[in-house]
Amino acid sequence: MKRFLLITAGTVSSLGAVLSITPPQLGNSDLGLTSSAGSSPATPTPAPTIKSSSGTFTGPAIDVSYGMVQVEIKISNGKIIDARALQSPTGRSDRYSSYAIPVLTQQTLAAQSTNIQGASGASYTTYGWRKSLQGAMAKAGL
Repeated sequence: MKRFLLITAGTVSSLGAVLSITPPQLGNSDLGLTSSAGSSPATPTPAPTIKSSSGTFTGPAIDVSYGMVQVEIKISNGKIIDARALQSPTGRSDRYSSYAIPVLTQQTLAAQSTNIQGASGASYTTYGWRKSLQGAMAKAGL
């Protein structure tokens, strides 16, 4: 029972400390207050524009300790239609690369972003793929 009280008191005090450091950002509309003096109508935020770039874009070569990883993507109307590795770890790491690259390619095409799960057992190659893909997508304006 004493433990429960100590844990509860600690949690409550920690929460209070966090809230005192970062108070919520409330505007007049959140508080139910309206002010007609000197207020201007809210400007709507424009919807993000979708780039319709097309072409082939190459990401940077990333050193992942076992070799280099470099990705090339093909874009058509703002969509990734193909992704391939220009460089991937070879030698003793070749079996991991030969397994990981098709998995990473498929995940990239499905996600249309760098938000991919990665390939099990190939974390270094996955890291390099993401970084290089991020660079290629930046060049494409995605």
